[in-house]
Amino acid sequence: MKILIIEDEVELLGAICGYLSKENYLCETASNFGTAEEKLAMYHYDIAVVDITLPGGSGLQLIEILKKKHTDTGVLIISAKNSLDDKINGLNIGADDYLTKPFHLAELNARIKALIRRRRFEGATRIVFNEIEIDTDENMIIVNNKQLTLTKKEFELLNFFIANKNRILTKESIAEHLWGDDIDLADNFFFIYTHINNLRKKIIKKGGNDYIKTVYGMGYKFSDKL
Repeated sequence: MKILIIEDEVELLGAICGYLSKENYLCETASNFGTAEEKLAMYHYDIAVVDITLPGGSGLQLIEILKKKHTDTGVLIISAKNSLDDKINGLNIGADDYLTKPFHLAELNARIKALIRRRRFEGATRIVFNEIEIDTDENMIIVNNKQLTLTKKEFELLNFFIANKNRILTKESIAEHLWGDDIDLADNFFFIYTHINNLRKKIIKKGGNDYIKTVYGMGYKFSDKL
């Protein structure tokens, strides 16, 4: 799960990034309007945590820019301003939630989890795809009533596939989702095949089916359809 944290307070930015990273999120950061605008133009994020008041511009403007490019990205505003107008304006231009500073990091995490469930899994904490079950709160995978042990990357890969079932995902989009903006430095995407192959083997070992289809020249698709 890839999150962009846009916050100009260095200590708070570090605290949020550290906390969410321990919760197994892939975090990217921006401390000013220009850096945030550049990242939003170049990369896709599952969630954007956006401060309203930033050096160089407004977080509300960033939300408008983001929603024109990626309507599926969830947006959580964090701001010291407790103004009703700010909340209304933010929600009207596409934000999903609003959290006023100061806040507990555990509450921020809970809001992000709820936002992910609404955005990707229609609010469900338990996702079922045939014999595969995912508990999004406990980060647990069950295949044919047997717990499946996955690495962090394999878990994120399976979540990404199921959230985008029946859609073709390019190697580039998979790599960016799992490794973040630094994936631009990679020479090739062979390592994706390794993770996909390992995920396939683990699911099959538990008696599950192989739903990962290779679409030659394009990428991969997770589907139970022929």
